Amino acid sequence: MCRRWTRLASSIGSFKQLDERSKAEIGELLERLSDGEQRRLLSAMHVLEDAWDGRPRREVALRAPGPGDLGWVIQRHGVLYEREYGFDHTFEALVAQIVAGYAERADTAHERAWIADVAGEPAGCVFCTRKDAATAQLRLLLVEPDARGMGIGARLVEQCVEFAEQAGYTSMALWTQSILEEAHRLYERAGFQLTEQEPHRSFGRDLVAQTWALSLRSRT
Repeated sequence: MCRRWTRLASSIGSFKQLDERSKAEIGELLERLSDGEQRRLLSAMHVLEDAWDGRPRREVALRAPGPGDLGWVIQRHGVLYEREYGFDHTFEALVAQIVAGYAERADTAHERAWIADVAGEPAGCVFCTRKDAATAQLRLLLVEPDARGMGIGARLVEQCVEFAEQAGYTSMALWTQSILEEAHRLYERAGFQLTEQEPHRSFGRDLVAQTWALSLRSRT
């Protein structure tokens, strides 16, 4: 009996060492990945978990903002841009101004916003606002880290472009920063082209602002 307990204890000790070694190796692997690669890996892991547990794939629904959603847009921009890019409070203040202007104008004929829901929880957003009579502006595109890799960003951009066409705009523009590389790929796939770049100091960082444009006439 004592020998059995000794062998069992030895086996448990071996499993513990293997587990600790595996965790260390996984940690070293994750450290080599960029933030974007880590987010894509996390999204893939969610898909595997759902398949393993027999759960249905998480569905994405786009809807108009409801009570509390505009505050969520401001809060999540402030949190995520500070965490991922080191932006200070002035960025959150800018987002608040954009959202407040949208809400005050309430011009649903020319401006719209969408919230992406995953499993009933907000996971992303985008705004289409009026720049001038002919030009719509894509603003405040955001996807939560654990929802990236699900195609939410592409759906939000396409929804924004489709509305701009239906509202009678002939072009779209957006203002972004050079460090937002994942967003750039979404814009390129939607047909936007980089038209201007300019270094500036904003949000507590040295940045390079970018202007992107899309002709809606070329899509018809």
